[in-house]
Amino acid sequence: MSDATLWTALADPHRRAIVALLLERPRPVGEIVEACGLSQPSTSKHLRVLRDAGLVRVRQDAQRRVYALDPAPIAALDTWLTPYRKLWNESLDALGRRLDRTAGEPSDPPEDPTPKD
Repeated sequence: MSDATLWTALADPHRRAIVALLLERPRPVGEIVEACGLSQPSTSKHLRVLRDAGLVRVRQDAQRRVYALDPAPIAALDTWLTPYRKLWNESLDALGRRLDRTAGEPSDPPEDPTPKD
């Protein structure tokens, strides 16, 4: 599985919705179909892409196929994102410090509405 495969799999909003559902707990295909509002064939295609990318695992439970997240690829993405998260956090920290300084400064007094001669 390559990084490109993972990103491609997660690029689609329907697949991200499926991943979000599976974050809660493993689910059978029928439940995923119902929750996502997609057709069964469309849902199966999305699940195949997620499975091929290694993001989900499937197990047979009698007549049902139950899908669950595989945390390893998500952990790999998290590791890859770490330096970018640090950059983002530094920017947000700087913004927070700036807002704190601005909040401590006295604001300009309101203008007097009385006309001056």
